[in-house]
Amino acid sequence: MLSTSDFKRGAYILVDGEPYVILDWTVQTPSARGVATLVRTRVRHVLTQVVLEKTFKSGDKFDEPDIDQREVQFLYESGGEYVFLDQETYEQYTLPASAMDRLLPYLTENAQLKALFYEGKLVSVELPQYMEFEVIETEPGVRGDTAAGKVLKPARINTGATVKVPLYIEVGERIVVDTTTGEFARRAKA
Repeated sequence: MLSTSDFKRGAYILVDGEPYVILDWTVQTPSARGVATLVRTRVRHVLTQVVLEKTFKSGDKFDEPDIDQREVQFLYESGGEYVFLDQETYEQYTLPASAMDRLLPYLTENAQLKALFYEGKLVSVELPQYMEFEVIETEPGVRGDTAAGKVLKPARINTGATVKVPLYIEVGERIVVDTTTGEFARRAKA
């Protein structure tokens, strides 16, 4: 059992039988005597991904949900279902396209992802923060275009997504992209 004093970012709790992950929390101590200290939280529902604000009394206790995190490998997409291979058990799991929307611009075959299992069922996958891609299309940078400072140009990567890159990046180069923001991070090391 977890208490409000055990709260930290990334901790999983069960509230009314529903699994949540704690995104942020603060302790609010009221000035009146005899009033309970409150713990205000921002939590995300593990299954629906909805972010909520919840308030608990200090000392409240919570059960821990049956959550497991493992590495999976993306295999392929078939009929609106995305198939993943568990790296430990070699079992295959699927997720519907609706659960993959925000990942699709950066999802490549054989990508290694973190998977979240709830009661033995795959509920979500997460890309690594930084991934390497090949630039397959971009305009050439023109010398003298940098007078205004850091100038960026659009570049299409091998997944089909468009990323803003510096003028010196050319077709065929490998770049590292921050998948949480969709921004160019750096050139990939050779």
